[in-house]
Amino acid sequence: LAKWEKRLERIWSGEPTDSLDMALADARRRYPDLDIKPYKDMIDGMLMDTPGHELYQNRYETWDELEVYCYRVAGTVGLMTLPVLGTAPGYTLEQAREPALALGVAFQITNILRDVGEDALRGRIYLPRDQMRKFGVTEQQIFDGVINQNYVDLLKSEIRRAESYYDKAATGIQMLAPEARLAVASSLQVYKAILDKIKENDYDNFRKRAYVSKFDKFLMLPATWLQIQGFNNAP
Repeated sequence: LAKWEKRLERIWSGEPTDSLDMALADARRRYPDLDIKPYKDMIDGMLMDTPGHELYQNRYETWDELEVYCYRVAGTVGLMTLPVLGTAPGYTLEQAREPALALGVAFQITNILRDVGEDALRGRIYLPRDQMRKFGVTEQQIFDGVINQNYVDLLKSEIRRAESYYDKAATGIQMLAPEARLAVASSLQVYKAILDKIKENDYDNFRKRAYVSKFDKFLMLPATWLQIQGFNNAP
């Protein structure tokens, strides 16, 4: 990861290390608003999952702590891609920045809620400790895969948090260049639907995998396309 960071710095200084880095260097040239910061921040996010590193964490005391992780490993992707996707006339990259960031954070909260059981097998618990205490959920309960009303209430609260980020992200769809809207809106709808699958699984994210089938994804496309047409036809 340290080597990656040095390679990034060389790309931004116009001296890519090899042919692989030339692709990003070319993107940097074509999209001058690309910022190195989210790329470096993503590396820090990877280090937060790297045992032995000073940034490593496998527990998070509060949402504020976890939000930093969510930003670094996922929110950064929104900031990386936004200059490439572009904005619609009348909107700036700065205006679209917060919704783009919110979408990445929403994705990561969804990942965390989907993968509680898998993460527990690796000794990791990403659910904020203060919220666990609030709802009366213990670490041992998670390691044992015990689902009771306390655990369900905790998941419901975190799902609402994720949904609030999806709502914020949705405000940015119309800010995107028209040709970019469908892809981003579709990814939002599909990933948000994972939360519904968790509910359909009776909040059992220890023994049941919450996922959206290909068929369900295709079923979402017409409504998403119509939504995009509304933006495209707006005066």
